[in-house]
Amino acid sequence: MSQNVHLLRHLLSELRKVNSNGKLKDSNIVNYIFHQYRRFGVTDQMYCRAQDEMKCVANTYVTYLQSIRRFKELVRTYHSAGERSVEDTANIVGFKLPHDPK
Repeated sequence: MSQNVHLLRHLLSELRKVNSNGKLKDSNIVNYIFHQYRRFGVTDQMYCRAQDEMKCVANTYVTYLQSIRRFKELVRTYHSAGERSVEDTANIVGFKLPHDPK
């Protein structure tokens, strides 16, 4: 059960990072996610096969949201924004120019 809570928190964290204002309270997507988690929950009286499917779908969404965020960071960092100086280019790739102090 704690693995489900961890996955839910991770998913909500990624959604919060994607959201422009950072707040998710009373949003439709959060209500839908909570509804799905309750719907496919496991009780002592039943075993729900769909719970494993829910974990897989939630994991897929977390990976998707992380990938989008990282892609945007990479584009922002490395996309050509015009001509760059040699020093700027060296700093981006982690090199130091010979005249820089160590």
